[in-house]
Amino acid sequence: MGVVRGVILDESVLFAEGDDDKNVSLLQPGAESLIRTLFLSRIHLGISYGMGIPNDKVSILKRIASLYSLDCFILDDLISEVMPAWSNTDGSILYLVSNKKEFLPKLNNHSWVIIALKLGGESSCETLNMLQIENLEELPLTICHLNKRSTETNTLTVGYIMKSSRVEDFAKRGAFPLCPTENGLMFAPLTSKLSLSSQLKDVDIVLHKATDEIVSIEENKLTFTHNMQELQKYLEHHKDLCVVDPLSKIYPLLDRVEIQKVLLGLVELNTEGSYSIRGAHFLKVDNFDEFNFTTGLAEARLSLPCIVKPKVACGVSDAHTMAIVFRVDDFKNLNVPLPAVIQEYVDHSSTLYKFYVLGEKVFYAVKKSIPNADILMKSYNGDDLKPLLFDSLKSLPTADSIHDSGASNSNISIDLKLVTDAAHWLRKMLHLSIFGFDVVIQEGTHDHVIVDVNYLPSFKEVPDDISIPAFWEAIRNKFDCRVV
Repeated sequence: MGVVRGVILDESVLFAEGDDDKNVSLLQPGAESLIRTLFLSRIHLGISYGMGIPNDKVSILKRIASLYSLDCFILDDLISEVMPAWSNTDGSILYLVSNKKEFLPKLNNHSWVIIALKLGGESSCETLNMLQIENLEELPLTICHLNKRSTETNTLTVGYIMKSSRVEDFAKRGAFPLCPTENGLMFAPLTSKLSLSSQLKDVDIVLHKATDEIVSIEENKLTFTHNMQELQKYLEHHKDLCVVDPLSKIYPLLDRVEIQKVLLGLVELNTEGSYSIRGAHFLKVDNFDEFNFTTGLAEARLSLPCIVKPKVACGVSDAHTMAIVFRVDDFKNLNVPLPAVIQEYVDHSSTLYKFYVLGEKVFYAVKKSIPNADILMKSYNGDDLKPLLFDSLKSLPTADSIHDSGASNSNISIDLKLVTDAAHWLRKMLHLSIFGFDVVIQEGTHDHVIVDVNYLPSFKEVPDDISIPAFWEAIRNKFDCRVV
């Protein structure tokens, strides 16, 4: 058999049992989720049904087919209807059917891979070529297993674990194909519906966004979701499994103080007569009421206004609650979670450079950002310089929201070599394969200031035809260069 490039889901695996008694048609739990996973994995997908099924079921199937632009057809003793649309499928076709449904012998003539979903009871499907699975969620990894058997030994299965919205973002751009990429990667979701250890046995590489799986952070102790906890336990006993990236390596990015300490080392990249790259000046505060800000700010080389951020960088609901403070007195009773980091506010002409490190490759995009301090004071506060509170994930006071956007940044150019060198330096220091960081250029000094670092960013500002292959290459290189 060849690589599975087409999947046909029979209606017998899509509908829950007992529908007739309830006089209502309900999809199996996980059925539409599986369809969406297969659809986004860029595999040829179809839905089949037999003669005589209730009209309401046919309507549901056709609605789903229309929603995902799938083939929907009758598949009985005569299968000529489906073959013209699938005759150009370059590879094997997989047919998933309930073990209770009578098998169509003519399917063997077309060398289809038959998989029976075990729904209890005796099987009506009798063929030596048939596989069986017990849950719909098993299908993606089963496809990867079949593809690995039919290809060269260097084909690898990447199991990914991240929140659904993150999966959707990557999958929509073609980042998670089930068919092997040019460099031999296949992607399958690791689901909480099945035993994680049983799934990981069929996985060569784990890709995660652990920062999305944090339930709480208390006294520097992380609590992850149950699924991520299970992954942690598994990795402790299977240290040879390739992970992009090891959980221990992302911990510094969860703490704004720790990452600021790392950025202090950028000084070694700076040379006399050239622009400098550095982290923002910062100060950690445990209590707004008891701290001497007049002395503390001066010692930390900070001047007002400042931006105040929680020490915890992600994973909790208020990690992105921030404030821009214009007066010393306003630090007291400031509604930003403690402990906090007071960070230098850099005048940067409303221009932010987002850099993405995908293995050895570095990309960037330019975005609108927060205006200079004088524009903020004039446009947002007027004579009342009260702190400006915002959630950095939801709404930034960008230059687009202000008619008077201040000085033009046309005379400020970025030193790409300097920042690229910094990207490689950070990659080496952090031991990460895929991460991002934000750079602003300070007016006057032209200092290149890194103001944020994050793990596994979406990098969606970079065109997919460039970023996605680089993403795959970074994952593959992580595996090929691993030390076991």
